[in-house]
Amino acid sequence: MQRERPLSPNLQIYRPQLTSVLSITHRLTGVLLSVGSPLFVIWIVAAADGARSYAVFADMLASPLGLALSFMWTFSLFFHLCNGVRHLVWDAGYGFELRTIYTSGWVVLAMSMLLTVIAWIAGLRLGA
Repeated sequence: MQRERPLSPNLQIYRPQLTSVLSITHRLTGVLLSVGSPLFVIWIVAAADGARSYAVFADMLASPLGLALSFMWTFSLFFHLCNGVRHLVWDAGYGFELRTIYTSGWVVLAMSMLLTVIAWIAGLRLGA
């Protein structure tokens, strides 16, 4: 007697792979950038409106929640940028070997984190 097997991957035994995690993260960071971009525009408008408006918004950004959201937005920006470059290389027809796909995925993660840390260090040093 033959055992019936599911026709699609069973989520209880499916192990997410780097490629699927990066794909989902790319979409998520795109959404986060879309949500965070209007806040970036509000920040610029507050700066143009004067010191009082800017101070209110700057206080909000300096709060723990504001810092966390700003950090996530910064990481999203760099991740989406680095992964977008990776997709452009794929669009040119390069990098489809399995080893290259995984290597470039890890490079995207490392560069995203590195660029985020560099941007925050530079921002904190210039702001101090």
